[in-house]
Parts: sequence; structure tokens; C-alpha cells
Amino acid sequence: VQLQASGGGLVPAGGSLTLSCTASGLLASSYAMAWFRQGRGPERDFVAAIGWDGGRTFLADSVEGRFTISKDTAKNTVYLQMNSLKSEDTAVYYCAATFAVTTTDRAKYNYWGKGTQVTVSS
Repeated sequence: VQLQASGGGLVPAGGSLTLSCTASGLLASSYAMAWFRQGRGPERDFVAAIGWDGGRTFLADSVEGRFTISKDTAKNTVYLQMNSLKSEDTAVYYCAATFAVTTTDRAKYNYWGKGTQVTVSS
């Protein structure tokens, strides 16, 4: 199983980025998927999650109204649209998949991709 994240980069505050995570070795339509991020601290924090059918989504309070998570099962890909970016959004973003129910709990995710760096300049 591989989760390949892409789309990170350097963006000014107020700008937008879209991250993509393409899965191989599993069907995105059978798994809940999520994005987490790790800034300067040791913890990998929850950002957004989407159910196996794309019908149920969760967003962290810190990104509610600015970020959107979506899934294209035909492409086996999950997206994170990030708008109105702030300097505090700077982090390495990781995608993850779980065969459990959609959850914000990092420990419940079975598969992780390598991260993609997002840097927001103020």
C-alpha cells in the first residue's frame, strides 16, 4: 500500500493550495482517508477526514471554513483544498487511510504517506 501526497509548496498568506493524495494497493472507495499535519511541535495533528464513500467529512476547528476535503474514487485520490492560508498552517501534511469508520483519531489510521511541505509566508 502506498499513499503519495503532492501539491505542497510556498504560498503567501491569504493564498490557496490544493494537496492531492493518490493511493495504490488499496481502493480509496473502501477506506476512510484523512489529512494530518505536523508543524514545529512533536504531534501530528488532525486536519480533515472523509468517509469511504465521500459522504461524511470532518474538519478541525482551526481550518473550518477555509479547507475542504474531497475524494475522487475513480482516480483513487483524496484532495485537500486550502484557502485563506495563514502562517500557522505551515507544516508537513500527511495523508492517511483507515479501514475503520471515519475518525479524527490518529491512532486509528493504518496507512500513511510521506508528507508534503506547505509553507505560508507572512
